[in-house]
Amino acid sequence: MAEQVAVSQCSSPQSHSNELTTPLLFLSSEEIGWDGLVALAYHEPRQFEGLIESKDERGYISLVFFAGGAMYMEYRPVNGSWKGGIMRAEHLNLRPHGSEPVELRWNGLTTEPTQTLHLHLSKELLARTAEEVADSDPARLTLVGRSGFQDSLLAQIGLALWRELEQPTPTGKLYAQTAAQLLAVHLLRHYTCLPLSIKERSQGLTRQQVQRVMDFIQAHLSQDISLEALAQQIGFSSYHFAHVFRQTVGESPHQFVLRQRVERARYLLNATDTPLSQIALESGFANQSHLTRTFKRYLGLTPRSYRQNE
Repeated sequence: MAEQVAVSQCSSPQSHSNELTTPLLFLSSEEIGWDGLVALAYHEPRQFEGLIESKDERGYISLVFFAGGAMYMEYRPVNGSWKGGIMRAEHLNLRPHGSEPVELRWNGLTTEPTQTLHLHLSKELLARTAEEVADSDPARLTLVGRSGFQDSLLAQIGLALWRELEQPTPTGKLYAQTAAQLLAVHLLRHYTCLPLSIKERSQGLTRQQVQRVMDFIQAHLSQDISLEALAQQIGFSSYHFAHVFRQTVGESPHQFVLRQRVERARYLLNATDTPLSQIALESGFANQSHLTRTFKRYLGLTPRSYRQNE
């Protein structure tokens, strides 16, 4: 995963939360279509009461990450007793699939506005990961809900995915798949009723395995490359592949694929007169502006300037 990054507050002016009466969605991964994971970022009102969280019939585990100002939040089962505590920046709430409906209310404790990131992890992905990395029967798997806790790795994953929503990259879906696998393994290791022993592969990839993966990437650079497709090239689970690939190559799969796309674009700029818009598509970028932004970050020049200087 990437190093921990700060979440931008530029889209949430001081007066914004004071005007809200309900949470306001401002970033979403639903249109992007991340596999096994949905991320939603909200501006939160300073005061709120009466929200009912119903059971998630789509089959997701919910993890809520808090950023910005502190609030006093209370919750209760429908018609039950209120319980509460202070929620501060980098606090988390975890709700397993099938949790009972909960009524919420809160009051802001600071003038700084609060934002939340809601990560919804597919229960099918969690079950599949449990089978692949722990030989565990998903039917016996039970996550434990928690409120107002801290976890540095979960915070890092949340912040990194938040940044990906704010500034999408050409390998964003691949990055999100890797993050979902890491999230699933961490929840299995630390937030189940019975701790699971995760099997880790100690040996790196062979030269032949690395070459097989590289050949696949080169043949599919213009397409949407998934973590599962890469792992299938050498018969690994997605989690083990991402872990061992980085251990062997020195880069995560999404970093490696992105660098290969930049190199493909550079080759086409040198060897052809192909228009930049077409080079972007042939190199796996969403559009020319996506290519320009990434190319400049890697090489310090825009594609047009690079072509003119060669």
